[in-house]
Amino acid sequence: MEKRLRSSLQSSAQEFISLATKQNLKSSKLSFKTLIHSIKPSSPPCTSLPSTISDSISASIQSFHTLLVPNSAPKSEHTPPSKRRRRSSRRSEPEPVDEKHELLERLEILVHIALLCVSHPRKPFQLSDLLPGVQALHDNLIVFESELSLSSEIESLCEEWWKENLAGRESLISQSLPFLLSRSLTLKKKVDVHRVCVLREAFALFDFDDESIEDLKLLLIRCMISPLYLKTEDGRRFLAFVFLLSHQLGKELLAMIRSQIPFGRKSMLEAYGDILFRAWRAAQGDSRSEIENGFLQDLIEAAIHAGSGPFASYIRRLLGAFINQRTTDGVEKMLFRLAEPVVFRSLQVANSNVRQNALHLLLDMFPLEDPDSTKEEKDTLLDKQFFLLERLLMDDCPGVRAIAVEGSCRVLHLFWEVIPSPIITKILTKIFDDMSRDVCTEVRLSTLNGIIYLLGNPHSHEILKVLLARLQHLILDKALTVRVAAVDLLLHLKDVRNFQFNKVMELEVVLSALASDQPPVAQKITKLLLPSYFPSKVPVEEACNRCITLVKRAPMAGARFCKFAILEGASKSHLMELVKVFLSLILSPHQLEENQIEGFLAATSYVCDVLASEPCFINALKELLNGEKIRGLLTVVSKGQVHSSLFNIVSIVCPDDVAGVLEECMGVVTNCSGLTEDIDRQTETRSAHKLLLAMGGFDDLIEALTAFLHKAAYRCHVKFGADMPSQSVSFANRKKSKSSGQFSIKSKIINRKQSFEDDYLLAVGVAWQVRDLLLNEDTRKEFMKSQCLEMLFVSLKVISEVSIVHCGHCKNMNISPVFAYVALALQMTVDNVRRSSIQSGDPKRKKTKSDSSKFLSENILEMTIEHVLNCLEKLFGERDIMKRHDAGSCKLQPTNTTNQHSTKRRRLSPIDACGPSNPGSTYVEAQQVFCMVKMLTAVLQFMADVTAMCFAPHNHGLFLNYTSKCVQQIISSLDQLHHNQIQFKEEDKRNIAICLKSSSTYAAKILNVILAESSGSSITLPKAFALANNILDLIISIESCMGSGHALRIVAAVKTWLPDVLLALGSASFSQNTDFDEEHSTVSEQMKLHFPKWPLIVAKIELFEVNEAEEDDECSRPEKLSAFHKLLAMLVILLKKNPIIMDVVGNVFMVSSLVGLEQKNFGLTLGLLRFVCLKLFKPDDMDWGDIMLSSLQEIFPRIHREIAEENDEDQLKKLTCAKELIEPRWMHHLYETGRVTLADD
Repeated sequence: MEKRLRSSLQSSAQEFISLATKQNLKSSKLSFKTLIHSIKPSSPPCTSLPSTISDSISASIQSFHTLLVPNSAPKSEHTPPSKRRRRSSRRSEPEPVDEKHELLERLEILVHIALLCVSHPRKPFQLSDLLPGVQALHDNLIVFESELSLSSEIESLCEEWWKENLAGRESLISQSLPFLLSRSLTLKKKVDVHRVCVLREAFALFDFDDESIEDLKLLLIRCMISPLYLKTEDGRRFLAFVFLLSHQLGKELLAMIRSQIPFGRKSMLEAYGDILFRAWRAAQGDSRSEIENGFLQDLIEAAIHAGSGPFASYIRRLLGAFINQRTTDGVEKMLFRLAEPVVFRSLQVANSNVRQNALHLLLDMFPLEDPDSTKEEKDTLLDKQFFLLERLLMDDCPGVRAIAVEGSCRVLHLFWEVIPSPIITKILTKIFDDMSRDVCTEVRLSTLNGIIYLLGNPHSHEILKVLLARLQHLILDKALTVRVAAVDLLLHLKDVRNFQFNKVMELEVVLSALASDQPPVAQKITKLLLPSYFPSKVPVEEACNRCITLVKRAPMAGARFCKFAILEGASKSHLMELVKVFLSLILSPHQLEENQIEGFLAATSYVCDVLASEPCFINALKELLNGEKIRGLLTVVSKGQVHSSLFNIVSIVCPDDVAGVLEECMGVVTNCSGLTEDIDRQTETRSAHKLLLAMGGFDDLIEALTAFLHKAAYRCHVKFGADMPSQSVSFANRKKSKSSGQFSIKSKIINRKQSFEDDYLLAVGVAWQVRDLLLNEDTRKEFMKSQCLEMLFVSLKVISEVSIVHCGHCKNMNISPVFAYVALALQMTVDNVRRSSIQSGDPKRKKTKSDSSKFLSENILEMTIEHVLNCLEKLFGERDIMKRHDAGSCKLQPTNTTNQHSTKRRRLSPIDACGPSNPGSTYVEAQQVFCMVKMLTAVLQFMADVTAMCFAPHNHGLFLNYTSKCVQQIISSLDQLHHNQIQFKEEDKRNIAICLKSSSTYAAKILNVILAESSGSSITLPKAFALANNILDLIISIESCMGSGHALRIVAAVKTWLPDVLLALGSASFSQNTDFDEEHSTVSEQMKLHFPKWPLIVAKIELFEVNEAEEDDECSRPEKLSAFHKLLAMLVILLKKNPIIMDVVGNVFMVSSLVGLEQKNFGLTLGLLRFVCLKLFKPDDMDWGDIMLSSLQEIFPRIHREIAEENDEDQLKKLTCAKELIEPRWMHHLYETGRVTLADD
């Protein structure tokens, strides 16, 4: 075929074109290129081929347009229809040829040949003859837009024509450039972006002030947000050129960049900065002025006055392109001219946010100077900047100080050699002496980070060797992040030549941190010490000896060093040798101190835990820990922590001979009095549980715990008359465990005679163990399989009842039995739900029952709820439950057992049963209140958990009611202490503050969950209203009794739940127009039934402000309640965000003021109306909601009547002031909106 083409080309151009257009372009491209590029300048085709191609292109385009015209050859209406062909003839006739498709293929071949002619390396053709055809292709490019291959060939031809700088190229860009630009945005290929960039000069030929250019302008603006253009070098170069095409287009592009800044993508902002810098460098006149004064100046001001730190950082990132190019001619002078007037002024304003942003900008531009100024002027300006830095180091705002510290270190790192020594000394002295001891954690952390950065400059090392020792206290800092940074500093010093970390921080301090600090710190310290105390490059004997030295020097630090050594790359085989050395050392006749034995055993436990993951090591450990060695280890252990380590080792390795260890474990478990307060013993007990589980003694453990609880429950029955089941514990039918018979506990421990107090304390320790066993997944599974579960639960029930009922009189009552009791009930319920879901998912599955399945009934949680709430009733002194409770689902029925044994419970009064106490002892009274608050908190937690788990939705009204009662009981107790001027001891105050914080949170959580699920229930809304009032009253009582400091922490804790409190306050107003069967469902009825404390406090505060403004010396200042003030301010902010909630909650204030009118408490009315008119609403805000206006309809006429009837001047003054406050609202809605009306008297 190539020979025929060559022959036709030599014959005539027309014959060549005719033959070429019949070929397949894809397979013939190489042949075409070979033939065209082989044409010599003197040959005939050089003159004939371009014109022939042009004519063929024009003819083909004309034919294509003819095909596009519909009905181009219509038949005469008189011509009869042709006869329909038979199906057989249609089948045998070949398919008609698609003439349009043929034309497109022909055009594509012609365009390709034309492109080969234009790109001929020797330029032999007279291309002016080809221009008409190329022009026709360009003008019809939009017609061929749907034909991708053809349109691409046409665009390539126009592009090549422009690049070859051929005559008439200006006429080939109006269609081809927009096409290429659009395709680069659509296909997102880098090669297209490069082609656009190459042709960028052609864009200057467009008139961007003409209206017809809008489509092209939109494409160019789209390029400004295209990731492909932003991330490629060609794309940035092109966009920078676009800025110079038109002043107006440049302004639009700047506006587009400005709109993208808030999104804050790092790569995008850096790309915009680079584009702007390129455009600025190439711009002249108005374009440069627009970038400098119209954009960069605004950016600098926005970076300083930004409302948030992140937004300011986004702007600085964009400005960074200019700051990083400050060595370029003209950049530094421009930055100085734009920034100097605003930066120095902003560093000294009152707004700390502005100072912080200005400081960031100053540090980025430091040193800010005019390159054209004299040396004296530069020195003066530099001194000014150092003066401001030193001043900002002592700024009132912690955020400013933190930035100033790191910024100062950065400045010293970069410019140490040129900064005068006195300035360096002054700045470093402030940083090491003041900033390292700053009260703000962020500042101390910035100090360490800044020093680490400063160490990167070798010139600073000499002075830092002297100063670094002043940072030793930071490794013991109260903030974990600071301690981690302090160890990071030591790790950094390890890699700095001529520095030794132990000269910066004493080794004893480092070891103390290793022994007691949290894992992030301990692991980093291990990394620091590993090359010294367990190096991998020395023989294993020497490495072990070094580790022994560490453990002997600081036993617990050495143990934790071994724990984290494997994480820092220590060899497991070396660690195995270390275990052997440790065990031989513990069992050797050499005398070791008690704490050293503890350290070696703890270290051995940690290492065994690591090695146990590999079978080869676990087998070696079993061989190593034979029965003789275990017995030897038992003889050297003497206290809890040592016991714990030994138990852990045995449970990990599981040796065959464990004689004596199980008895030791059981002794630890059963000797549990005082366990709840002893952290070390708790650790020891957990280790004992783990060992018993591993060695098959778990059933014996549960049996022992159950026996202790059963005995304590019986003692409660004897002393307090608590109900006790008639059956006793039976172990006869229990399956024998592996360890059964190895030890006996009943005769030695369970049956020993003790006082009730001793038995109760023992039961408290057992209850703590029960709850702890339920928290661990492995022990929980075994625990729930126990055959003793029923008796254990019943015993906990009896002990919990005594604990709750008598917590208000006996200060020694503990919450652990209650926690264990409700935790076990919840776990039983969870297991029942899981079992039911499995059985419902597999109908054919047989129902399996565990040993305790008879007791694990589906209503176990209902029974527990009923029992706990009955205990609360007894605690509150309310004997008749039926009369005090609501109908329907909220009724609480007393059990038959309660009625049958009512006489038994009266054996001893609570005070007599708890032993004598001095009624005049204020400390005992405070302790009793503390005990009761802890118990009520435990019950609130139980109700919050049940509510959150959606196990008892029908008890929502009941829970709201009893939550309110618990909160009221706490309020009453705190108010009594405050009235009697009884103070807690400082430690007790901190502890009860934690309980009160939890109580408030649980009450608010219950409110939140129930409101979300109630859907406006007539049962829950009035009770939710009451609970919300009680929560607000609780804050006031806490602040009155314990001070503002503790109350502020509780306000911070309940801040998350404030929207729920407001919703509950407004719930009664929501329902006041609804016919509910519930008694006292409206706000007015609720407030009259139980008027809360908080409206009185609000009114007193408002009245004091009025009298203070009038300088009335006779007015008594209300009790300072700063926490309640803060809470009130937060509530007002939330209310103003939602007009509907504002309406219903504002109505509570209006109803409360109406109650004041009814009770002749006109001060209450005036104070609340003043709060509504001046705090909830602005003085000129008349837009009240319908519910508030309905109350105004009742209040205003009532005040009018009271004024007419009142004779007392002081009361008359209060009523007149109240009338003046609401009269503008009354008149506005009476005469302008008609939303209130005059009622007939």
